[in-house]
Amino acid sequence: MAIYTRRGDKGKTSLYDSRNKQETRVDKDSVKIAAIGSIDELNSYLGLVVALSTEPKTAKFIKGIQSDLLRIGSILAGSNLRFGSLGVRKLELTIDKLENDLPVLANFIFPGGSLISANFQVARSVARRAEREVVRLAGLEDINDNIVKYLNRLSDYLFMAARSANNKLHIQDELWTPTN
Repeated sequence: MAIYTRRGDKGKTSLYDSRNKQETRVDKDSVKIAAIGSIDELNSYLGLVVALSTEPKTAKFIKGIQSDLLRIGSILAGSNLRFGSLGVRKLELTIDKLENDLPVLANFIFPGGSLISANFQVARSVARRAEREVVRLAGLEDINDNIVKYLNRLSDYLFMAARSANNKLHIQDELWTPTN
């Protein structure tokens, strides 16, 4: 069976409308497809982070995030799946633990340091864009509030994970100080 269908060759794609229980065709440059695409891009980037990770516990946690992102993408595409507040709470607890193990930060830092930290930072910026796309979609249709909260917290987690990765490798975050 071929992976290509040729149905998208004219700039449209299919989504399932669970309210009407039918497939609908939408433009590939629609706000909805942009949001779904950003979630997919973030998930793919997290796959790279998992591949680079040398910590099984971190890799397992990120795999859970990837599963959450697949669920979110499915919901945005029209599925009847649910998304509760548990994911937000798990991220918050993990952020708190990471933050307790790191020096207090009073400045912006340059993304980078180690390869894994730099990739966490790229994933963080992709998460922020995905959040913006989903917020834009939420201005047009009803979106579960937990999804937006989750994406907001996820970028915070990715920032802390980047700092933690550098800290574990004894690489100090490089502080940015503005020059006049």
